[in-house]
Amino acid sequence: MCGIAGVLLAASPSDPRELNAVRRMADLLAHRGPDGCGVWMDQDAGIALSHRRLAIVDLSEAGSQPMASHSGRYVATYNGEIYNFGDLRRDLEAAGCNFNGGSDTEVMLSAFERLGIERSLGRFAGMFACGIWDRADRVLHLIRDRMGKKPLYIGLVGRTLAFASELKAFRAVPGFKAEICPEAVEAMLRLGWVPNHHCIWKNVFKLPPGSILSVTARDIADADIDALRAKVRPWWSLREAAKAAAEPLSNLTETEMADELDRLLRLAVRERMVADVPLGAFLSGGIDSSVVVTLMQEQSRQPVRTFTIGFGEAGYDEATEAAQIARHLGTDHREFRLSPAAAAEIIPDLPRIWDEPFADESQIPTLLVSRLARQHVTVVLSGDGGDEGFGGYSRHILASRLAPALRLPKLVRRAVAGATLGLSQDTWNRIIQRAPLSRSLRRELRGDVLHKIARVLDSADVLEIYRRVITLDPDLASRTYRETPDMPHFADPVSQMSYLDMAGYLPDDILVKLDRATMSIGLEGRCPLLDHRVIEFAWRVPASVKVRGGKGKWLLRQVLGRYIPKEYHDRPKQGFNVPVGAWLRGSLRDWAEDLLSERRLRHEGLLDVGYVRGCWMEHQAKRRDRSKELWAILMFQAWADQAKRMELPTEADGYATAPLGE
Repeated sequence: MCGIAGVLLAASPSDPRELNAVRRMADLLAHRGPDGCGVWMDQDAGIALSHRRLAIVDLSEAGSQPMASHSGRYVATYNGEIYNFGDLRRDLEAAGCNFNGGSDTEVMLSAFERLGIERSLGRFAGMFACGIWDRADRVLHLIRDRMGKKPLYIGLVGRTLAFASELKAFRAVPGFKAEICPEAVEAMLRLGWVPNHHCIWKNVFKLPPGSILSVTARDIADADIDALRAKVRPWWSLREAAKAAAEPLSNLTETEMADELDRLLRLAVRERMVADVPLGAFLSGGIDSSVVVTLMQEQSRQPVRTFTIGFGEAGYDEATEAAQIARHLGTDHREFRLSPAAAAEIIPDLPRIWDEPFADESQIPTLLVSRLARQHVTVVLSGDGGDEGFGGYSRHILASRLAPALRLPKLVRRAVAGATLGLSQDTWNRIIQRAPLSRSLRRELRGDVLHKIARVLDSADVLEIYRRVITLDPDLASRTYRETPDMPHFADPVSQMSYLDMAGYLPDDILVKLDRATMSIGLEGRCPLLDHRVIEFAWRVPASVKVRGGKGKWLLRQVLGRYIPKEYHDRPKQGFNVPVGAWLRGSLRDWAEDLLSERRLRHEGLLDVGYVRGCWMEHQAKRRDRSKELWAILMFQAWADQAKRMELPTEADGYATAPLGE
């Protein structure tokens, strides 16, 4: 796990001063790799690569990067882990390959030499973003893993191609102009994040998950950013993996499906426990993290170190459940209690850490639990990916319940929606509490939930339901999604929702959140539930085995039930929710009021003053919970302030420029 950067110049031979930009780029990524830095360049070819190292496997100099392959043909700067590198190494050794050290980087390069790049990628199980320079053909290959776990930004600055793990590194490239992309801002304010097909800066784009870009100096001589994007090609396709849903595991019983999932998860967890540094796990008390920690403890000879975040506010705290599971499994458990004061203290750090404006409020506990974990370990496993793969989000259940209602006349649905929205969320909460309903139903039927259902009730189809649910302000959903995603045909709404989440929400929000939070303090985050073998298996599991009886992740629950008593995990899904709505009316109110003041908004001229102030006043009066929309606006405002203050490092010294492969 590291930070990578590089430049390829159209001019040849190149000016070494231009190539030296990679030193400054690496300096801006030092937080991702505090254990070392390396720079490699070839002035004649106009290529330079840099690497910030977080040493995880093979802590010796034999694992340092940039690294050259044995023949010297390939030079790599690489961020991530290939978890099955041990098996690959044994296969390569049997084929006659020799190794100098014990790193997965050396195995990766040997596979490229022996099998070729794209054939090797199909053999890798892992997370990775890398720049590979082919010295024989003078081609730069930029590659990103299947699910988009590791980030890779690519930009064009004049006649220079630059790439890096994070956007802040581009400020070190001579001539880079940080011009805001209006379409990216609009999308961010609607969704809370900048989607993969946008970037906050013009002339920069994100390499899509499962894709590769191969370029030469000639390719960039007269190219623009759109021409570069057009050269991107997939080496793995989510769409092709999802099409397997048309051929479900109908030949297996549900017990056999659980057996196979258990086997795959054990393998994925075991491979991610390989490290030469201390290792632990995030434990929230939910299904996903509990499965991961359980299978870690099953395969560990000592107590697994686990970490969780607790809240003082009722309805948000899962720390008690996490502690129960930790005691049952016998883990070495630590907990951090998040107060409004602690949240306020780290808010100034958020724009700098996330680089692009980012407004998933669970970024706060994710960052704090990462900082807690880093005091004790260098690697953590997390449960990310279970919701997308196994039908775990409330919108998956909502879609499965609303799908039959879509057959009713639209006028009827609109009438019901209007009547529901006619009462405030607080009024509905009072009605529900007095109604003769079961305790579990009261927990499910809240005013905000009823309003959410009402706002999607007149949708034309499941795709429109998704657009409205995922958009912070459902009334503006149509302005966010202008194209229908390239989605296979699915007969059930759960698969449709899962595909949309896996194609967008997962890489653009969830994985960005985890990567920036962990890497901001040099902590590696690993996600067994995102192993491609688990994902490809999940697509063949029928939707009826994912969502059942109004609950998601039914099959995952069956696996977990083999190890933990049902009462420890058979609870409603809560998620990593944060009481930001209450905080904006309390401890964060002054901070927010300053960023959202009418005077400031009019002076900056970027946002609709009437809309922003209307949201703020409506939220303060408790007429409607507008915390999601407000948090997005606040994070954009805070990011814009940070962007104005960004400065380059004054000096980048002490980095070796070893002539690898000479």
